[in-house]
Amino acid sequence: MAIVRWEPVRELRLLNSLFDTPTFPQSASRRWIPAIDLLETEGEFVLRADLPGLAEQDVNIELEDNVLTLSGERKSEHEERKQGYYRAERSSGSFRRTLTLPEGVDADAVKATFDRGVLEITVPKPEQRKPRKVQITVAGGSEPQAIEGSEPTPTAAA
Repeated sequence: MAIVRWEPVRELRLLNSLFDTPTFPQSASRRWIPAIDLLETEGEFVLRADLPGLAEQDVNIELEDNVLTLSGERKSEHEERKQGYYRAERSSGSFRRTLTLPEGVDADAVKATFDRGVLEITVPKPEQRKPRKVQITVAGGSEPQAIEGSEPTPTAAA
């Protein structure tokens, strides 16, 4: 005997489909949010978004104050009910996704490509600030400081 998780909403939808009474409107209750993958390589962050049915002019990418915003809209293809739709499961509408990036990202270096419904945004990682070595000089003299662990140099007696 298999244990199956009970999902009452799914069972109500199944029951409603049997009697053809649309209690849950299929397209009105669904909001479209594109799926996004975010990966990190050694030198960059790569964001991939599935945007089927959209062209590059339907998508907007903005980077402001280390926040990357991806937005756009997928228009519904069946505005009129005259075309004989029985069921509409594909979601449409506007979307907006935001990601906070690390400090120091160069906005001019961000690149985006769009191929077969997949948007890829490449964000180079900011250069890590390396600690700057500060040279220590001895006040009032030009002799360098003795290095710890070394033998002191003998001085000539007068």
